[in-house]
Amino acid sequence: MAAAFLLLLPVILSATVVDDLRNLRPPPDFNSTITGNCLRNPSLRYCGNSRPLGGLDEIFKFTVVASHLCNESRNPNCIESFDKIDLRGRPKIAPLYLSFDFFWKYCPLSIQSIDFSNNSLRGEFPTSVLACAQVRALDFSHNELSGDFPVEMLASLVNLTVLNLSYNHFSECKLSESLVFRRFNSSNFVHSGLIPNKQSFAVKAMFLMIGLPLMVILLVGFMAMLCFRRRNLSLESRQPRHHFTTSMLNAATSGFSCENLEGKSDGVDIYRGILRDGTQARIEIYWSDISTESMRKFVEECEVLVQLRHKNLVRVFGWCNDREMRAIVMEWTDGESLEIWLTERAPPLKHRLKVLVGVMEGMCYLHELWPQVGYDLRTSSIILSRNLEPLISRFEFDSRNSISKSKFIYKHKFGVLLLEMITDIGKMEDIEAGEAGFIEYIRMNFPANSQNLLDERIMNGSTTIEQARQVIEIGLACIDHSANEQLKMDWIRLILLRIYRACHANGSPNHGRFSGDRDKRHKHGQ
Repeated sequence: MAAAFLLLLPVILSATVVDDLRNLRPPPDFNSTITGNCLRNPSLRYCGNSRPLGGLDEIFKFTVVASHLCNESRNPNCIESFDKIDLRGRPKIAPLYLSFDFFWKYCPLSIQSIDFSNNSLRGEFPTSVLACAQVRALDFSHNELSGDFPVEMLASLVNLTVLNLSYNHFSECKLSESLVFRRFNSSNFVHSGLIPNKQSFAVKAMFLMIGLPLMVILLVGFMAMLCFRRRNLSLESRQPRHHFTTSMLNAATSGFSCENLEGKSDGVDIYRGILRDGTQARIEIYWSDISTESMRKFVEECEVLVQLRHKNLVRVFGWCNDREMRAIVMEWTDGESLEIWLTERAPPLKHRLKVLVGVMEGMCYLHELWPQVGYDLRTSSIILSRNLEPLISRFEFDSRNSISKSKFIYKHKFGVLLLEMITDIGKMEDIEAGEAGFIEYIRMNFPANSQNLLDERIMNGSTTIEQARQVIEIGLACIDHSANEQLKMDWIRLILLRIYRACHANGSPNHGRFSGDRDKRHKHGQ
């Protein structure tokens, strides 16, 4: 009767095993069936006097799962008994059967082989399976099982000869526990995590012998580099605020790239750079070697230049005096030189006067506050900003000249600049080359032929011509040795400003006023 009942169970099952188990109840004569089975075969696991309450429901579920599992495992005879549970590669149903603890509790004694391999099972090893103490072969390879393997329970499976736990993630067994596995083939524990892998051990040993010392060396090297970097930063922080290092200029010019190189001359490279705060800078690098004493003087001069503050002076940001180079860092000006401006732009007289007033204001600032600072007044060295503000861009130091002699020299240079700004140098190609020939030609033709001296591009009426003549008169006074000594720079600036304002208003200043003012300055002295 029991055999017939088991034969009919696969027909009864539908949907899923879980749904069937929830809905199925033992038939009325199921108790007599179990009693008859136990009389015929007392060794059945559900036989005995220790059945729990509700035992018939549990046994009934067991018989349902056993019949179904027998067919799923493709056993040839599912009427009386079956000898294997084969659910390898069945990841959808394998976890379900493992969850039926009541089945494993009454595991049929006929089962000799259990195979749950290649099912991606996760979590700890299902210890309920080990209730099949008579099993000879157990395969849980190629899963994702982890944690501790129940070695103590494994020892009770005395008939077990084949155990495959390869390719899992179990925790490594202690040495005493690993002795239990010696009765099995070690190839069945490959990458299981249970027994130390000799190759892995060799790799670890190699790492400890070679890799670890190498890591220590690299770490020490990194720490040394970090300390060196911090030392450089510390040195930079202790440098004067306006001092630039080679690395700072290297970063500002993208490694002194060709794209940032703006010009070259004998021993000097001029770069456009961007400082850390985003400011554009003109970086002049001097490659000539100088003595230690000259380097000291260079730094002293730069310490003065960084203090200059005037709208008509190019600002000096700082300097570099590293072993590799010597450099001056100044503000970058996008304007053109005064020389190019006069040649290509044909500016009117009022613009030229505005520039001359600005140059004189810068000169007055230097001579009053920084008499030790020299400068270049050539038209090629004066830069014009976009709003026609002239910027003196070349500075020098000359301790050999006294302050009074220095003023005489720069008033002379300014006088030459005045004449170059007003006259037409192109008409003077036949004169002797050099500044002396240029000045002599002006003196010979002024005032009788003064109109022929003027740049025709500034002539737009008799008023402009008269104002230009007055500028030439000031220029010649600056060049004349006797008059130069009597002229003060602030008076020169005042006269030029008066002419500029009159020119801007299209009015003619009183020519005699200049002569009168000059006579007054003769009385004041220098």
